[in-house]
Amino acid sequence: MPGDDGLLAVRAAEGDEDAFEVLVRRHAPGLLRLAASMLGSPSEAEDAVQDAFVSAWRRLPEFRGQSAFTTWMHRIVVNRCLNMLRSRRPVRDLDSVPEPEAPDHVVSPARAAESHAAAAALGRSLAELSPEQRVCWVLRELEGQSYETIAETVGVSPEAARGRVFRARRSLTEAMTAWR
Repeated sequence: MPGDDGLLAVRAAEGDEDAFEVLVRRHAPGLLRLAASMLGSPSEAEDAVQDAFVSAWRRLPEFRGQSAFTTWMHRIVVNRCLNMLRSRRPVRDLDSVPEPEAPDHVVSPARAAESHAAAAALGRSLAELSPEQRVCWVLRELEGQSYETIAETVGVSPEAARGRVFRARRSLTEAMTAWR
């Protein structure tokens, strides 16, 4: 069922489950990447995105199309992730996160250890950012969104979004100086 998101959202708001299914299939992969980047856990990301889609299904009649459907969904996912980050006690140790499988090509053990240590340092540095800075950084650097879209997604001015990204970049640059 092809169609633009606005029309699909209107049809879904009227109870068309097939239209909503198209929206879910279309947007779930990007929303999962966003949530995983924010939360650092694929299983928590799946929970956040599933909760966001359940919330969106219930709130579709409120969707007025003043922003793009994707922006509306990003905002729901970001808010869900921020709530999950704020409620975390204690923060998960990165050693408890399973290491991704090595690529097919051969990597020297020394290079692999160095890459793992650098990734762990970056993960710790990201975890030290405030949730507000982290979400803006993830949306800008990993998702490639504009400052205007970030601002709309997180509910701040474009200048505030730009400032949060700047402070996050500065913090990460300082934290990763040893790895340059």
